[in-house]
Amino acid sequence: MIESANVKSILNLQLVTDPRWVNLAAIHTGAILTDHAYCEQKAAISCISLIQHYSSKKEIVHRLSPIVTEEWGHFRLVLQEIENRNLTLGNQRKDIYVNRLLAFQQKGGHEEGRLLDKLLTMALIEARSCERFKRLSEGLEDEGLRNFYRRFMESEAGHYTLFIDLAKLYFPSEMVAHRWQQWLTYEKEVMQSNELRGDRIH
Repeated sequence: MIESANVKSILNLQLVTDPRWVNLAAIHTGAILTDHAYCEQKAAISCISLIQHYSSKKEIVHRLSPIVTEEWGHFRLVLQEIENRNLTLGNQRKDIYVNRLLAFQQKGGHEEGRLLDKLLTMALIEARSCERFKRLSEGLEDEGLRNFYRRFMESEAGHYTLFIDLAKLYFPSEMVAHRWQQWLTYEKEVMQSNELRGDRIH
C-alpha cells in the first residue's frame, strides 16, 4: 500500500499533484471519467505497439501481453462506472502531458536507446497516474469514487514497477538510473508549466 508520505519516495516523482486538483476533478466527474477511460484504452494500445515492435524480446512479449488485457478491462470498468452514473463517454481530448513526454523521447541514435525511453515513458505515465488516483481515492467526498480509484491506484503502482523492471532487464542499472533521473527532472518541469485542470487525469 502506498501511504501519502511515501508517494515521492516510492514513485520517485519530484513534484506531487496540487491538492486543489481533486476539488476541480470533483466538479467535472463526467469529464474526468471520460479522460480516464481513454487513458486506459491508450495504455493497452501502447503495450500492443511495444509487443509488435519488439516481438523478438521475449520478456516484453510475455510480460506485457497480460497488461494489454488488464488495461482493456480497466477501460471497460471505467465505461461501466460512467454508465452507472447515467453519464456518457465523451470525446477523446488531446493529452498535452503525454505529448510533451513523447517529445522528450530519443528520436535518433540506436534503437536500444529508443526502447529505453519508451519503457521509461510508460513507467512515468503509470507513476503519475498512480499518484493522481491516490489523490482521488483520498480526497473525493464521493465514497464510491474513492473506492473506485483506490483499486486503480494499486494497479498502476504495479505497472510502474513492471516497466522499470523491464528497463533494468535490457539495460545496465547505471544507464537506467541516469536516464530515469533525466526523465523525472523533465516531468517535474512539465507538471509545473501545465495548466491545472480538473477534467483531465494528467
